[in-house]
Amino acid sequence: MKFKRRKFSRQRGNSSHGWGAKKKHRGAGHRGGRGNSGSGKRADQKKPSHWKEVYFGKFGFVSKAKKGPRSISLLALDNSIELLTKKGEAKLENGVYAVDLGALGYGKLLSKGKVTRKYRIKVAVATEGARKKITAAGGLIE
Repeated sequence: MKFKRRKFSRQRGNSSHGWGAKKKHRGAGHRGGRGNSGSGKRADQKKPSHWKEVYFGKFGFVSKAKKGPRSISLLALDNSIELLTKKGEAKLENGVYAVDLGALGYGKLLSKGKVTRKYRIKVAVATEGARKKITAAGGLIE
């Protein structure tokens, strides 16, 4: 029965063992040094590869924690509602401001601030405090 011979067995009698010439499998000298070597001012420089903007320095990381929805507080909404109505992103109907926060890129309504107007707000998530404040002022959260 045939079977596959292991690599070290197959390479007996072969002086390079898969590394090309013997001298290539010696150390970091074949690679031109370790790490950032070659970035100085001596012979055989590796300058062009070190000129890249991302070669040196720290460049952050990708957070494993999920980013939550973009949120807006009642205070920020109250301050910007006039501007939103001028732009046509909110409507004033019978003294009630109608706003679709999802269309504006917000996913959550926070309760910071006082409610001075009546609102009809369409949003995916609203905190309990925000719901209480809006309903107490005679508004509605959808």
